[in-house]
Amino acid sequence: MIIGIDANEANLTSQRVGVNQYAFNLLWALSKLKTEHKFVVYLKDQPQQDFPKMNYRVIPFPKLWTQTRLPLDLFLHNPRPDVFFSMTHYAPRVAPMPSIVAIMDLGFLKTPEQFTVKDFNQLKSWTKYSVKQAKKVIAISEFTKKDIMENYGRKSEDISVTYLGYEQELFKPKQDKKVLEKYGIEGEYFLFLSSLKPSKNVDGLIKAYTAGKFKEKLVIAGKNAWMFDQKSAEGVIFTGFVDEQEKPALMSQAAAFLLPSFYEGFGIPVLEAMACGTPVVVSNVASLPEVAGEAGIYVKPDDIKSIIVGMQTAIADRDKYIKLGLERVKLFNWTKCAQETLQCLETVTTKY
Repeated sequence: MIIGIDANEANLTSQRVGVNQYAFNLLWALSKLKTEHKFVVYLKDQPQQDFPKMNYRVIPFPKLWTQTRLPLDLFLHNPRPDVFFSMTHYAPRVAPMPSIVAIMDLGFLKTPEQFTVKDFNQLKSWTKYSVKQAKKVIAISEFTKKDIMENYGRKSEDISVTYLGYEQELFKPKQDKKVLEKYGIEGEYFLFLSSLKPSKNVDGLIKAYTAGKFKEKLVIAGKNAWMFDQKSAEGVIFTGFVDEQEKPALMSQAAAFLLPSFYEGFGIPVLEAMACGTPVVVSNVASLPEVAGEAGIYVKPDDIKSIIVGMQTAIADRDKYIKLGLERVKLFNWTKCAQETLQCLETVTTKY
């Protein structure tokens, strides 16, 4: 079977987060699987140097690639893929073979005010047609699966859940004072590390930290995504984007990792922090309980007092939650995600 893959999300930037991370790591994991199937990876631009060695089909086109240029190639170029897998919300508008689409989350439907009208309308329209016409849908959590069923009417059997992984060779307990010195971090600190946008509840976290009068610093790491205004506060350090190689040291030396989000499709940084031997304080909503399990210290994201108590618990019961986290993270890896993704692809044939 020839499997076509839209991996453009992995190729958009070298500073990969979220869906970029998912596409890049899953592509690498698929490339390492022992299978008789052939992969053809479709891109708008030449693959970046850190991409795996695979069969790439580069089709340059400035705009509306999934709507026009990609469908044209899928109809006219031979040999055709037997199935087409889109690693993002957008599948080809039309295709001569069954399509499978991966959905990270549907948070945009709940917070349209956080997007421009143009971006929101595109997300809403293109995601809807992609999910509706897909032979199968891949969700990255049971929470996202439930959202897909409720919003698009897809049946449970049409949706496969494939939990994500983390880079096991990279994320391990690590001490490195040079990383802390680079970002001006002295003494003990709490760490938030993710894209900075309203759904991450950074403002609420800073309010809880200030109200709790903690002696530890609060390090806010990550690049600005959209609609986030950086606000200064005593004891708070903003690092900006952190290179992947520096994250293990930053996580390992933190008193606790904090992610009090209002909404998460999964939350890879939670896995990374647990693997580094750091307690995780996370929201009790969305997909986060699926990820952290009994290793999570749970808080109500809209309750400042709850976040404060969670941070205090991480300090008081640190050893307990480190042990639970190191055990919990063993359940997640990219190889397993790739195997389950391939199994889903194998269930789809060209016969409707």
